Amino acid sequence: MANRGQLHPESEIRAAIAAERREIAAVLDELPGRAWDEPSLCTGWRVREVAAHMSLGFRYSFPKLAGELVKARGSLDRMTDRCARRDAAEFSTTQLAGFLRDNAHHPWKPPVGGIVAALGHDVVHGLDITVPLDVDRSIPRDRLRMLLSAVDPKSVRFFGARLDGVELRATDLDWTFGAGAPLSGSAQDLLLVTYGRKLPSGRLDGPDAGRFTLPKAN
Repeated sequence: MANRGQLHPESEIRAAIAAERREIAAVLDELPGRAWDEPSLCTGWRVREVAAHMSLGFRYSFPKLAGELVKARGSLDRMTDRCARRDAAEFSTTQLAGFLRDNAHHPWKPPVGGIVAALGHDVVHGLDITVPLDVDRSIPRDRLRMLLSAVDPKSVRFFGARLDGVELRATDLDWTFGAGAPLSGSAQDLLLVTYGRKLPSGRLDGPDAGRFTLPKAN
């Protein structure tokens, strides 16, 4: 099981969320135009769709979200996909970065998971952008500890991560999760694995690393 660590006060988590949003906005500010159309780690989404999705909760009122959910026949996945694609086409890259910066202290949080899940949403989607673009960005360790301490079988199932038969072992933090063959990598890469992501080749080590690695592009 995971090394649970200590619980963090809400004020500390909210400060981490605000810092994460500002930092991701700064990364987006520096991306060349062509990078916005590169694929992200979110299947089917480019960088611009991920960036648009990250600010969905700031820009949509509850009634508007409910209406979009009805249009999607109750499917949260269909709703978020349609909104991300539409908003990515509507807003400029400058606006998409600005939504994150201007809403650094917005109290939005996902319908499940609470305030820690809000931090996870920002950190993981930020990595969905920076990892495939090979942007050199390290998530501060305090934020990683907040998120890794919340990893449990329920959260793993929620994100569709199939971790049966492996033990995740962080190489840069004192953290493990699961049981089985060792799967080693940086803490932020293993966080992505717990959120159901596959990573570019060479980032993970272990006999089952291929299960969690993206196929090589032709």
